[in-house]
This record gives sequence, C-alpha cells and structure tokens, in this order.
Amino acid sequence: MTTPLLRVQNLRAGYGRAEVLHGISLHADKGSVITVIGPNGAGKSTLLNTLMGVLPGRGTIEFNGQDVSALTLEDRVMLGISLVPERRELFGTMSVEDNLVLGAFRQVRQKNKLWREQMHVVYELFPRLLERRAQMAGTLSGGERQMLAVGRALMARPVLLMLDEPSLGLAPLVVKEIFRTIDGLRNTGVTTLLVEQNARAALETADDGYVLEMGEIALHGTAKELATDSRVIDTYLGAARKKEVA
Repeated sequence: MTTPLLRVQNLRAGYGRAEVLHGISLHADKGSVITVIGPNGAGKSTLLNTLMGVLPGRGTIEFNGQDVSALTLEDRVMLGISLVPERRELFGTMSVEDNLVLGAFRQVRQKNKLWREQMHVVYELFPRLLERRAQMAGTLSGGERQMLAVGRALMARPVLLMLDEPSLGLAPLVVKEIFRTIDGLRNTGVTTLLVEQNARAALETADDGYVLEMGEIALHGTAKELATDSRVIDTYLGAARKKEVA
C-alpha cells in the first residue's frame, strides 16, 4: 500500500474562538485529483488556508511522509505546496509574464537554472497567456485571470496544487476549459486538491471526493460513487442529474 502524498487527520481550525473545522480527516494519493464539495460556509476555504499554513490548525498534516503541521507557509511552499486562492491575488499592474516569473520564486530559491522552461509548460497549457504575455494582468478577462493564477502557481513546479473555487464567476465555456486543464495536470504528476461549488464539474474531473458540511466530512468516496449517491444528487447535482442516473 502506497503512502498518500497528503494525509490529514483530525484537523481543527477556525477564526479566534470560532471553530470552523471539526476534526477533518482526508487523504490524496500522488498524481490524483481530489475534490471537496459543499455549500457556502461549510469551511472549504478554511480547509485550504489551514493546509497552506495561512491559518493555524490543530491536528496532523502529513505531506510526502513528513509532518508539516508546525511548518510556516513559506516552508510549505518550499516543499512544493501551492494554493490558488479564490480571489486569485494577481498583480494587476504587472504583465502576464511578470506575474508568471514571480511564481517561479521556489525554483529560483532552489537554484534550479531550468526554471524558465516551466514557462513553456504553462504557455502550452494556456496558449491564451502566451498571446497576452505583455498585457497587464488587470486588463484580462475573468477566465484569463484564472488561467494566469493557475499558471503562476504551476511556475513553482508544485507537488500539490490546491485550487479554491476555480470556476467562480466564469462563463460555462471557460469553466469547461479550466476543468480540462485540471484533468490534464495528471499527465504532469501534480496532485490536485480542488475545492469547488460546481459539484457536477468537480466530480466529473476528480478521482475521489469529500462532501464538507458544517465543518465536518459528511460523505467520502470515489467521484463516481458520489455522483450516483442520492443525497449528493438531491443536494448538489439537481433533479436533471437524478434522471440521468436513473
């Protein structure tokens, strides 16, 4: 039995005295896509921010066999963990290419002289970014900004890529493009932890999934199992999906 790349056990976290996560346990195997779905306020973003080290937490977080629970955000970045936040946090007055260069910080710190080659990988995944490489990030469309946010995270050549609501506010066609890219990341060996309200798209892309409700794991299974679970269908996929399954 192989050791999961990410193993989280009994994780508790929140804001001040308000606990949001109540003993979360999950794992992600190397090269897989794992999704966490759930309603607004369930604690999905809190989970990612705690795993990244933005928020303190109690419990155990193991990454690549190492306990990283006490490590800083910077230390986790250097180990190969990247987070694309919901707000994307781009530098709007800088060009697309300059934003990507900033994403290579980990590779530069590790004195990897081949870090510029990763730029070609990102441009192959997102040809539109190559077309707009000299354009200011703040002038991009919503879909292009999301592509840039993911591309910047990939510049660090992460081992674990965490995405917070990558489809938020995007047109359906752009959402399909983003999820095709997420699916294609398997070929690069990157493990992806995807937090998403678009349960249908998330489960179609992921290998395994977790349903997070009120700060607790309500359901866990393969993506196919969850996509045919009556509770998930009724709550997250809608009546149309229920008819398809029937």
